[in-house]
Order: sequence, then C-alpha cells, then structure tokens
Amino acid sequence: MPKGEGKQIAQNKKAYHDYFIEETYEAGIVLQGTEIKSIRAGRVNLKDSYARIHKGEIFLYNMHISPYEQGNRYNHDPLRTRKLLLHRREINKLIGETKEQGYTLVPLKVYLKNGFAKVLIGLAKGKKQYDKREDLKKKEAKREIERAFRERQKM
Repeated sequence: MPKGEGKQIAQNKKAYHDYFIEETYEAGIVLQGTEIKSIRAGRVNLKDSYARIHKGEIFLYNMHISPYEQGNRYNHDPLRTRKLLLHRREINKLIGETKEQGYTLVPLKVYLKNGFAKVLIGLAKGKKQYDKREDLKKKEAKREIERAFRERQKM
C-alpha cells in the first residue's frame, strides 16, 4: 500500500493553505495506553501541530488526541509530545533539509494502515500572503470552469 493511503482519521487542511509541501514522509507514532482507541474513534486534531528534530529523533508537538471515554485512570495527556518512527537515513535527510531557511515539518494527516496509526509528515516551506491569494484565485477559476462545464452538459 503506498504511503498516505489507509483509513484516514484526520487531515490538516490548513497546512496546504499555509505551506508549499515539497516532500512527504510516512511515520509511525509511539502511543501510550488508550490513545489508539481514541484514534480509531476519530478523536484526533492536527490543528497547530508541528514536528521537530531533537537529538536525532523526530517528535510531534501539539497533536491533540482526546482521552478515551472508558479509559478511566489509564488515560493520557491529550497534548503530550509523541515520538515519530522513521528510518535513520530519512531522519538524516530531514535534518539536512530543515537546516535550510524557511523549511519546517508539518503533519498532513493521520490514518490507520494495517492496524497501525501512521502520520504523513510534509517537508514544507511557508507561503507568503500573495501566494495564498493566488491559490484561492486558481481554485475559484477551476470551480467556475467545472460549473460551466456541468451546465453545458445538462443541455
């Protein structure tokens, strides 16, 4: 199964609006306790989350996984820092690329693949305000073309 495919749980749509996504990497997540049950229930939020490299390991910050309702004392901190699992050569490549000015690691989506929770990490470069406006204009033009095409087919 190619990377980024599986049962999608959450998606960070804001990331595509705020960043140019250069490359994507599939990473496993180190979870504790009842976190996987909450993920399977779809109680994940990627808004304002980001990844950072620290001492040769990649960590995911601010990803909110809601506490599992039947978890009682085995529940976890919803915003705790989670370690991501990648191959050493991928981490080394990311270390080199994130040292460049303007590049960051952004989680794009969380999904289940073969029973494991995975996160799709994007190597991203921030967009300027005029880039965002240009993208919105392109989307609007594409929508107008689709709408005109559909109306023309109805006749």
